[in-house]
Amino acid sequence: MGFRMGIVGLPNVGKSTLFNALTRTAAAQAANFPFCTIEPNVGDVAVPDVRLDKLAAIASSQNIIPARMTFVDIAGLVKGASQGEGLGNQFLANIRETDAIAHVLRCFEDGDVTHVEGRVDPVADADVIETELMLADLESLEKRLAGIVRKVRGGDKEAVQQERLMKMAVAALEDGKPARTVGVDEDDAKAWKMLQLLTAKPVLYVCNVDEGSSATGNEFSAKVAEMAAAQGNAHVVISAQIEEEISQLSDEDATMFLEEMGLEEAGLDRLIRAGYELLALQTYFTVGPKEARAWTIKEGTGAPQAAGVIHGDFERGFIRAETIAYDDFIALGGEAAAKEAGKMRAEGKGYTVKDGDVLHFLFNT
Repeated sequence: MGFRMGIVGLPNVGKSTLFNALTRTAAAQAANFPFCTIEPNVGDVAVPDVRLDKLAAIASSQNIIPARMTFVDIAGLVKGASQGEGLGNQFLANIRETDAIAHVLRCFEDGDVTHVEGRVDPVADADVIETELMLADLESLEKRLAGIVRKVRGGDKEAVQQERLMKMAVAALEDGKPARTVGVDEDDAKAWKMLQLLTAKPVLYVCNVDEGSSATGNEFSAKVAEMAAAQGNAHVVISAQIEEEISQLSDEDATMFLEEMGLEEAGLDRLIRAGYELLALQTYFTVGPKEARAWTIKEGTGAPQAAGVIHGDFERGFIRAETIAYDDFIALGGEAAAKEAGKMRAEGKGYTVKDGDVLHFLFNT
């Protein structure tokens, strides 16, 4: 699995520039990193991971298949979106289908680019976005609470649980706090997720800075960093303008350009990595002569469930996983040498997959 990140932002903050840079970067990638446009506002890109290339080189893999990340350009977000302004309901439907939200915030001054509110204040912009999402959640919850009254009176256990959770969310929202601030027990986690609350989604603030601030950030991005830390959210500093320029260069020219700008890597790579950390995702690998492939799972995923990411039959018929740690695979020069050195382990159903594990699953058909 990959994950879907919705990109939101007020007009003229650089959201479309960033999304267009993403799509062009993906389109320019080699054949092993195909870009596909699922819809006009959806882009599927490869997750950069140097480990995959190293594994493929050792195994002489014919194909390299990276993990995937989907970006969704959420249109229609303006003040009043929760009441139908802009694209209103369409925007809300699109954002509900994402795993996380990237708030693109304008952290640059440019007299040629008019701000919709007539000022540059990324913290205030974030408040506008959050308020619209909170209002949309509140309206949705109030309607649903009214709709399950009869089931609750009838003693429907599922409805009783839903009502309790919805009331917890309403209390937080009415107190001016997003739903993600609500503490939910493990027993309620599944039902809570089913509520599909917009403000329950993790948030990554994307500080769109001017070219000169791309390496160090600026006073605007510093304020966003302070806000993100106070909220327990994440942030990343990117220059959409630089990303757009990089997207039109060859790999060699892009590397030189980044060095000239004092950057170790493209901002989009940092964005993807930040998204993985935000959602507590990790990667395991399957490696062979035909292909080397990266698979995305949640941290703490058991071996049978990790196998199920490849195919449901792998999970249902799981017997064991032959496991080699990434560092051992690289240091010893491949599967055969790792096995001979006693570094290949047979792990059962109770094994929790670790980031970087090279796995081979055995299962009953």
